[in-house]
Amino acid sequence: MSDEAMLKDIKISQSNRFYYWRVDEFPMPRREIETQSANMHMIPANEQIEKVLKSIVPGQIVKLSGDLVQVDASDGWHWKSSLTREDTGAGACEIIYVKAISVA
Repeated sequence: MSDEAMLKDIKISQSNRFYYWRVDEFPMPRREIETQSANMHMIPANEQIEKVLKSIVPGQIVKLSGDLVQVDASDGWHWKSSLTREDTGAGACEIIYVKAISVA
């Protein structure tokens, strides 16, 4: 998914917290697009990781390491996350507790 030649043929948008993509013709297998792209919310493990996350610009290749998590607040608030990278559709967005990051 980091290949600009492939990305130019995939239209990506986001609305109401939902991530959408569409293609006129598949530049790669559909399943590859489904599992290699997603709506992801990041929770940085520390200030340095937060700084790097905030500095990312389109076109950079980012490698993350961490855990898929769900968030439960003491007041009962809950932020549900998918706990797998294999699902698609509503409810498939991920919350990632980012423990390490590199940017190229």
